[in-house]
Amino acid sequence: MDFFVFMSEQWLLVSLLVVLLYAFALNERYKAGTPASVHEVTRLINSEGARVLDVRDRSEFGAGHIVDAVHIPHGEVAERIGELAPLKDKPLVVADKMGQHAGPVGRLLKQQGFQVRRLQGGMSEWANQNLPLVKG
Repeated sequence: MDFFVFMSEQWLLVSLLVVLLYAFALNERYKAGTPASVHEVTRLINSEGARVLDVRDRSEFGAGHIVDAVHIPHGEVAERIGELAPLKDKPLVVADKMGQHAGPVGRLLKQQGFQVRRLQGGMSEWANQNLPLVKG
């Protein structure tokens, strides 16, 4: 009961806290690269020459990946970031299984000067939309 009394008496402070939390969450989301839908990713690939960085493990990558995707497992990106240097001039789309690893990888790449986008929903969403996958 005291909680509701406090909120009603300090509504301005509570509102400010909510706004600050929302701003913080939004800032953290975009630090790792702008999220892109599967349709926007296909547009980026077709019109702007974007490349896809697939950060899933080897078995998942072999089961199906986006055409011409560069494969570096998420745990190896920091050591192998030099391999991505030729891709700095074009958008780089980070794709993982469901979106759980794209954030930290995207943040690292953005700090290194890459134009980072993150595939919303990961490769699961790509497959759910029945978009083409290359096996092997």
